[in-house]
Order: sequence, then C-alpha cells, then structure tokens
Amino acid sequence: MFTVRMSKRLCTDETRIETFLKEAQIAFLGLADGEFPYVVPLNFVWTDGSFYFHAAEEGRKMEVIGRNPEACVTVSEAYGTLPHPVPAHTDTAYMSVMAFGRVEPVGDLEEATAAMQAMLDKYAPGFHRERLAKSHVERYRSSMGSKTAVFKLNVRQLTAKENESPRG
Repeated sequence: MFTVRMSKRLCTDETRIETFLKEAQIAFLGLADGEFPYVVPLNFVWTDGSFYFHAAEEGRKMEVIGRNPEACVTVSEAYGTLPHPVPAHTDTAYMSVMAFGRVEPVGDLEEATAAMQAMLDKYAPGFHRERLAKSHVERYRSSMGSKTAVFKLNVRQLTAKENESPRG
C-alpha cells in the first residue's frame, strides 16, 4: 500500500511499536470529507491490533465516517531537538506511527465496555475503584444529550518511524 520513503527511520520492532502505542496520549484521526481533509485529535487505546476511540453519535465526524469509513490514524511524540553545528543537520528525536484502515462502530456491548474501561485505565489510572458497568456504556449521554458510541479502526497497514536521541 504505502512505503516509508526514509527507510533508515523505519521501525519494525513490534515490541517498541506496541509500547509506544500503549503509552502515547493523543492520536489524530484523518478522514476524507469530500474534497477537504478532516483531521480530529482524540483519546484512544490500542488493543489487539486496533485503535479504539469514542465519540458522540452525532456531529461532523460521524457524518464523514458515514460517507467514507476509510481512515488514517497518526500518533506522534517528539522527544527533543538534536542540535548540530551545521544548521541543516539539526533534527528532532521522535517516534510516529501511521495506520490505515476502516472505522466501524463497535456493536458488541462487551467489546465496547472493555474499550471504555481500557481508556479509563489509561487516562485516569486508579481513579475509579469499580470496573465500568455495561449499563453505563449502554445508557451514557453527553452534556449535550448525545449518546456516546465506541468505534475502532481495524488496521490494514501500519508503519512506524523513529529518530532516536543519541543520548539514549
């Protein structure tokens, strides 16, 4: 499908990629909205080869996904500047992942609850003593009255790049 142009930056270490995706905080969901791109930052969890996220059942994101569920998720973290005496050689230490696939709603309540629990565990570790109830996921409404839905991007292709800091 797509290749990484700067192959020396390609990361194929599955353990590094898994760890990175489990720890990264923000993903950017890229969608095609007619002739214009539409990119949305979101909280996510990476589980069993899929990105899970939640959203209101209504709004632009849902309209765009409804017209075209093909999407790209990008996750990137910068680790600092790598200065060099030659300005053109100054660089950035980073890791990034791009994944392509299809967004689909998670219809199974068990899977949706597990994804929402994983998000709570990631973003608010130890805050909630009780596990998330399926009934909460099933009935929750946002402050604007929208039902919350859980989605996943089933990954067809994933590439990772990194530029490691020479300082370790």
